[in-house]
Amino acid sequence: MASGSSSSRTMESRTGRSKQRYNSKGERLVAGVVPLTEDRLYVLLIQSTRRKGWVLPKGGWESDEECTEAAEREAWEEAGIVIRIDYDLGEVPDQRPPKKLSKDAPKALYRFYEATVLTEETNWPEKHKRERQWFTFSQAKEALSERPELVQALELSTMHRS
Repeated sequence: MASGSSSSRTMESRTGRSKQRYNSKGERLVAGVVPLTEDRLYVLLIQSTRRKGWVLPKGGWESDEECTEAAEREAWEEAGIVIRIDYDLGEVPDQRPPKKLSKDAPKALYRFYEATVLTEETNWPEKHKRERQWFTFSQAKEALSERPELVQALELSTMHRS
C-alpha cells in the first residue's frame, strides 16, 4: 500500500473550507487518526499550529473524498506518515465549551481511525510548522489533557496502556 499510494501524495496541504463537509446540525466534519507503532506501544503526536501543545493528526473531511481518505491525507499533510487504517473508532463529539467556538472554529464532529504507521517521511507538507514525537499511552494522555475529545480517541484505541 505504501508504494502504491505514493503517487497520490503531494507536498501541498489543502487549505480553505470550500469543500468542507458539515452535518445537518452545522457541525464541521473532521477526520483524524490515532497513529500507532506496529506493536501498539507508542502513538505519534504532532504540534498544534494554533496553540501550544500536542494533538492527533486531524482535519476537515472534504466533499471530494471518503472519510478514510481524509484521515490518510491529514496523516500525510500534518505528520508526514504513510498509514494503514486498522479500525474505525467511531464518532467523537467536540467537547469545547461554547465560548471557545467561533465562526472560524465551529463545533466539530470527529471521526477517528486507529492506524499503523508504515513509514515516516523526512519531508512532508507541514514539516516547516509542525514537530512530531512518539509517546507512550500515559505520556500521550497527559499531553492531550487539554483536549478531551483527543483523549477519548486515544482511549478508544487498542494501544497498550502504560
